[in-house]
Amino acid sequence: MLTRRIIPCLDVRGGRVVKGVKFAGLRDVGDPVDHAKTYEQQGADELVMLDVSATPEDRETALETVRALRRALSIPLTVGGGVRGVETAERLLLSGADKVSMNTAAVTEPGLLTRLAERVGRQCVVLALDAAAWASGEGWEVVTRSGAHRTGIDAVSWARQAEQGGAGEILLTSWDRDGTQEGYDLSLIAAISRAVRVPVIASGGASCPEHMARALDAGASAVLAASIFHEGRYTVEQVKQVLSQCGVEVRR
Repeated sequence: MLTRRIIPCLDVRGGRVVKGVKFAGLRDVGDPVDHAKTYEQQGADELVMLDVSATPEDRETALETVRALRRALSIPLTVGGGVRGVETAERLLLSGADKVSMNTAAVTEPGLLTRLAERVGRQCVVLALDAAAWASGEGWEVVTRSGAHRTGIDAVSWARQAEQGGAGEILLTSWDRDGTQEGYDLSLIAAISRAVRVPVIASGGASCPEHMARALDAGASAVLAASIFHEGRYTVEQVKQVLSQCGVEVRR
């Protein structure tokens, strides 16, 4: 049985880790390198760093933060935020990222996923799919620009298209649950996981290991969280212990 991955997330703005609710009301919660070192020591399988202000500020991801994280880490690092094209992605990979995630640029120009996969390999290409419930309450639509823009694109259809276009993994965030600590959107996770064959990372809403267990049971290959780790309510090792007791196969 494949082990399930536990992935802390660092939302970074201006070189500092921030956290908010539904991508808004961001507050400073510390230094990214300090957090990264702690999470690796606790047993994190990977780390995700998202430059949350890059796209709204119309700039590329801060490369120096990526380099600093790479110097501090030996585990895989995924970086996103402000990825505008193949050249931007290559600079991130050369700066120390193992994988690059993109949302707004991929929606604007779907062929970008294909060109990047052909250039660096599908295993390095992550689609960051931010989804919000339709006003009707049935299904989800893709949102971009840190949740500020509702695209009118069906999330499940977009996931299939992105997989066919070259995405090797999907980082799936529920805009409705982000930072709420109400638990992951299990219906969203199940729908996307059924629609694609690539790994799906569940994100948005976790407040306890039991939430993570339910997300994995719904079809996710990995779970991502920020608040419960930043606030010190659980260490990564504690999460893995609970998941193991729930019958989830984790890397110890």
